[in-house]
Amino acid sequence: MSPMARTALTPSATPPEAIRNFCIIAHIDHGKSTLADRMLQLTGVVDGRAMRAQYLDRMDIERERGITIKSQAVRMPWDEDGTTYALNMIDTPGHVDFTYEVSRSLAACEGAVLLVDAAQGIEAQTLANLYLAMENDLTIIPVLNKIDLPAAQPEKYAAELAGLIGCDPDDCLKVSGKTGEGVEALLAEIVRQIPPPVGDPDAAARAMIFDSVYDTYRGVITYVRVIDGHLSPRERIVMMSTRATHELLEIGVISPEPVPSKGLGVGEVGYLITGVKDVRQSKVGDTITNSSKPATTALGGYRDPKPMVFSGLYPLDGSDYPALREALDKLKLNDAALVYEPETSAALGFGFRCGFLGLLHLEIVRERLEREFGLDLISTAPNVVYEVHMDDGKVFTVTNPSEYPGGKVDEVLEPIVKATILAPSEFIGAIMELCQERRGTLGSMDYLSEDRVEMRYTLPLAEIVFDFFDQLKSRTRGYASLDYEADGDQAADLVKVDILLQGEAVDAFSAIVHKDKAYAYGVSMAGKLKDLIPRQQFEVPIQAAIGARIIARENVRAIRKDVLAKCYGGDITRKRKLLEKQKEGKKRMKMVGRVEVPQEAFIAALSSEAAAGEKKK
Repeated sequence: MSPMARTALTPSATPPEAIRNFCIIAHIDHGKSTLADRMLQLTGVVDGRAMRAQYLDRMDIERERGITIKSQAVRMPWDEDGTTYALNMIDTPGHVDFTYEVSRSLAACEGAVLLVDAAQGIEAQTLANLYLAMENDLTIIPVLNKIDLPAAQPEKYAAELAGLIGCDPDDCLKVSGKTGEGVEALLAEIVRQIPPPVGDPDAAARAMIFDSVYDTYRGVITYVRVIDGHLSPRERIVMMSTRATHELLEIGVISPEPVPSKGLGVGEVGYLITGVKDVRQSKVGDTITNSSKPATTALGGYRDPKPMVFSGLYPLDGSDYPALREALDKLKLNDAALVYEPETSAALGFGFRCGFLGLLHLEIVRERLEREFGLDLISTAPNVVYEVHMDDGKVFTVTNPSEYPGGKVDEVLEPIVKATILAPSEFIGAIMELCQERRGTLGSMDYLSEDRVEMRYTLPLAEIVFDFFDQLKSRTRGYASLDYEADGDQAADLVKVDILLQGEAVDAFSAIVHKDKAYAYGVSMAGKLKDLIPRQQFEVPIQAAIGARIIARENVRAIRKDVLAKCYGGDITRKRKLLEKQKEGKKRMKMVGRVEVPQEAFIAALSSEAAAGEKKK
């Protein structure tokens, strides 16, 4: 694209009528990033030499795994009927763990392209994202992608999609992100169907922060959508929630690399740089206004995401604790859904208790901390938040088994989720069996077509945070898809299983499990520790207990010196005397000896990989 064309696109020259803000929403692997690549090529913002597959997926992890983790905003010029339009596109993630990214992107748009794979049809996350878009009153353009595949059935899935949205099957656009077929027609439809942004250009400036990233050299880069008024470089701005004021050093649009401009007007999507290095001063959902002529009311922010899964993150080397704190601070800016607070563990030292939206979120955060900040981390087995009601009326919130209160418990409440499972109807039996094993209750079942079924289950969150999704995929040959949302708490028959070493409880190994699964957990943990704890000079009993009742036991055999080595032949009483003397010594040692559990044993027993592996067995 020529420098002239870039200048013509500067926001100060773009009236709101010529702007279209839209995002692409779909299930995982339905081709959002590939379609975005074709749009970038067609509109000319990326030249042929710089083009690469999944251009907007900037992180190594995204490219390796082939998934989008972070929403990316990009501005593209498009000529239609002699008018040059500015299309602001946001490419969003598809996985259920990154729904928060999607909800923020939707709030910055007027329309959404709902993408469905023509070979796979509607899946669970397609429905979840569609409902999110409908809640935001967005114009929805239904699109079938991958029509070039031999297995594609565009007519069948167009009818399914039309039945869901309430349009005509002929209204579903058919495109191929790979070959580029139908993408021009889609861009024309975006211009025609999606309404231009509405705002008051003469009012006090109001812009909403919908995302932010941390750059080592430039500090915090804030992505905004301007609702009213105008923002210009070098003016002073105010963050309305923190009342912090900054000078705008640079303002511009992403096309798809940052392009500085003379300002942002009504409906524009762009970026701001204020030189701020403190990550807490740029809060997602905050409203920005002019310092000289401030707005009186802030825009409605986003709902704070509620963490579903908790896990402890500890540095392998205790001296890395300050580095981990700094890394989490910076990552929090790139990932607004991450929640963390300091905690200490008798076994692992200083670390952080982190809250995640799901297991993939946990995995990605840990991998990013290790890669981007060079840290070596241990993550403890993931668990959920319980509410424990005591007989005396006290209520405790437990995020870690070591916080579980002693005394008489009246009831324990655990979080539950409403899960939506979409799968071919031949797998109904396998899915029902899995959900019943996980204490699920069937809510309803609907047939989307004669061979596809939508099942709604209520399940305890603790039962699905480990390997539920893996099991679901393996039992349905990869065809089922899952989406879930929090649905309050319910009372359950839960107990705390303690692991005792020589009669002393080791907090780090405790777990809160359902009564029916307590025995299995106790047996597996005792067996695992038997292999991990080195033999001592005396016999060490490893016991699993619920309160005062022992439910499983293993012994670590004592190391014994062969005291009979010097006896050759002779009287048996001599040998017996030596063995009795050794036995007395072992008994005395057992009374004063303490079991030292090596760090490696803690790491092996507590790490999430070991726990997940144990559950899979």
